[in-house]
Amino acid sequence: MASNNLSILEALDSAKTQWYHVKAIVIAGMGFFTDAYDLFCISTVSKLLGRLYFSGEHPDAPGKLPQDVNNMVIGVALVGTLSGQLVFGYLGDKLGRKKVYGVTLLLMMICAICSGLSFGCSPKAVIRTLCFFRFWLGFGIGGDYPLSATIMSEYANKRTRGAFIAAVFAMQGMGIIFAGLVSMIVSKMFLMANEAPTWNMSHVHSTQRNADYAWRIVLMLGALPALLTYYWRMKMPETGRYTAIIEGNAKQAASDMGRVLDMEIQAEQEKLAMFKSNNDYPLLSEKFFQRHGRHLIGTMSTWFLLDIAFYSQNLTQKDIFPVMGLTKKAPEVNALEEMFEISRAMFVVAMFGTFPGYWFTVAFIEKIGRYNIQLMGFLMMSIFMFIVGIKYEYLATRENRWIFAGLYGLTFFFANFGPNSTTFVLPAELFPTRVRSTCHAMSAAAGKAGAMVSAFGIQKYTLDGNKDKIKFAMIILAVTNMLGFFCTFLVTETKGRSLEEISGEDGSMDKEEAEMSNKGHRHVQEN
Repeated sequence: MASNNLSILEALDSAKTQWYHVKAIVIAGMGFFTDAYDLFCISTVSKLLGRLYFSGEHPDAPGKLPQDVNNMVIGVALVGTLSGQLVFGYLGDKLGRKKVYGVTLLLMMICAICSGLSFGCSPKAVIRTLCFFRFWLGFGIGGDYPLSATIMSEYANKRTRGAFIAAVFAMQGMGIIFAGLVSMIVSKMFLMANEAPTWNMSHVHSTQRNADYAWRIVLMLGALPALLTYYWRMKMPETGRYTAIIEGNAKQAASDMGRVLDMEIQAEQEKLAMFKSNNDYPLLSEKFFQRHGRHLIGTMSTWFLLDIAFYSQNLTQKDIFPVMGLTKKAPEVNALEEMFEISRAMFVVAMFGTFPGYWFTVAFIEKIGRYNIQLMGFLMMSIFMFIVGIKYEYLATRENRWIFAGLYGLTFFFANFGPNSTTFVLPAELFPTRVRSTCHAMSAAAGKAGAMVSAFGIQKYTLDGNKDKIKFAMIILAVTNMLGFFCTFLVTETKGRSLEEISGEDGSMDKEEAEMSNKGHRHVQEN
């Protein structure tokens, strides 16, 4: 049964872009804004945490988080995100996208606020509290990945679907910018009210006592955008595809989508029953792996490799900035000055390198295609990181810092006008409706496994600012991106086609399999 014979699917695929689509992008996108803010604002405050709670451990340098503590503070949210992706992705297919969509946002709000609290005053108590709530914050963030992507793909029409999903993901760029901007504003306000000498001038007085409030405020403000969109997220109806194809309720799906699209849609319950019977095979089945196994391996491997590089760039830039000369070295500033300079540098790189790449993808994804953008992005990232790695001694000087900043910014640009966007879009389009959320979750979780490799592995090469180690890390990342380039050949282009045509739910794969079977049967007879 062809998908375009089902009125509900035809109506969704051919619907004109209207206000409801824009509203869905904003509602889902604000979740991603919150996700990015919460995940990346930790980079702006981690140096401050070291000065506040580990000041006596390094007599010849300002206090900093021990490597294992730093890895936990940075990486624990990623562990939570991976777990949340798998749990909420599965629940999104079993219980419905809408039912668990509000839960993720509520969890993010509560845990963002609690991340800024402490049970006890000792460094251990503060760090343990922070890590506990950032794990559950990550758990909520994890659920937002598959649910937002799946909801947007199932609402959108086939002409603009890629741009809509990419626009939701582009709000991650806004979140990263605001993580730097908010940290910059908060640290500047505290700095103006709490002047202090540099660490070189006074080891003790260079860390302002009131600075303990600064990092807490930055983390707690992550709850605000989630709070602003919670009501609207709960008012969104279930997607028509879920209601029809998974729940089998054609009448409810026609009613919901007819109201949203402002048109009358036929229920077609009998046709829907036939449609469902043609696509009734589970995720863990031979039929699924024959039809979609290569694509699942492709989306998981490319996202895994991309996130090793992408999170390495974002989580380690605070360590690379002083080497680049974009921030002063730690002994030359006080605690809040260091937080301000890191935040400012992060904001500048995000504004001019990270942010434009996302919106280039939105603008060109329906023209160039997901496949070509991903190949181009991986290739360009690999080239620029390889240049930075090979020429690191030359570039990492004050005279050449702007060349370095330019090359470093271009890797951010092509990450986002490239695989960081497309690895999010493709899993939302390639797989059947009844396992779409789960498959996207598996792909995203593979990405977070790559992010953990970055947080617990790559980051150790940049913590002490050693040029040889940073050079080695950059070359590793260049090779990683090249592997991502080759793994992209496992996926396929999806632009301009309906979700059912892409996944084979429209019966096209059954026809192909039948033709291949008949050819094989005739070949045997001829021999």
